[in-house]
Amino acid sequence: MDVTTAIAAGVAILIGATLQRLSGTGVGLVVAPVLAVLIGPVAGILVTNATTVVSGVLILLSMRRDIEWRRYVGFLPGIIVGAVAASFVVRAAPVAWLQILIGGIVLLALATTFGLPDMPHIRSGALGPVTGAIGGFFNTCAGVAAPVMVINAKLTRWPQSAFAATMQPTFLTMGVLSVVSKITLGATTLDELPPLWMFGGIVVVVVFGILIGTFLSARVSSRAARNTAITLAALGGAAALIRGLLAL
Repeated sequence: MDVTTAIAAGVAILIGATLQRLSGTGVGLVVAPVLAVLIGPVAGILVTNATTVVSGVLILLSMRRDIEWRRYVGFLPGIIVGAVAASFVVRAAPVAWLQILIGGIVLLALATTFGLPDMPHIRSGALGPVTGAIGGFFNTCAGVAAPVMVINAKLTRWPQSAFAATMQPTFLTMGVLSVVSKITLGATTLDELPPLWMFGGIVVVVVFGILIGTFLSARVSSRAARNTAITLAALGGAAALIRGLLAL
């Protein structure tokens, strides 16, 4: 990774961490398509997964009082199934098709999540595992699970503060399972991860993002932060899709 690429990746992580602190989502949405374009779909999403682990741990500490652990546990079985299934897809798909898959998932998820009118209120206990499975699959393939989780929040009428807090251990778990399943099943290797010293840089950038998000939290609404994340994710998703189509 050259200096220019590292700086661009750092800026994407900083913006994503700031938006995640403000609205509960942002790291995967912003970072995944950008890194997929910068360093490739396999390494880019793997680094995104690792970054969500770091951001999940750090943001969780500041929002832990609002976490609804029962909801988190409800997602967990589905997340495991989704991550394993997606790892087989990543292992089998050519690079160009992975770029197209990443861009397509990002754009489709955004359009589906934020383009729909009011949704019905669903109380079924099956919704948690189903959401976890789709989110785990999307996260492992494309580094983007937030739109799926937002749909769940809309269907269950989940208050924003509890949703934002609960997403931190959820995204953390998705990140860990994505990395472990892809390495274990041969979809990628440890060599695709950045060197250990770079994780120190990721931690510093994420901390700065959290501090900026905390400072802005009294000045910027969660809706405005989410809309910013959506716009940036759409641009990145379109870039990944176009790059994949050109590579064919």
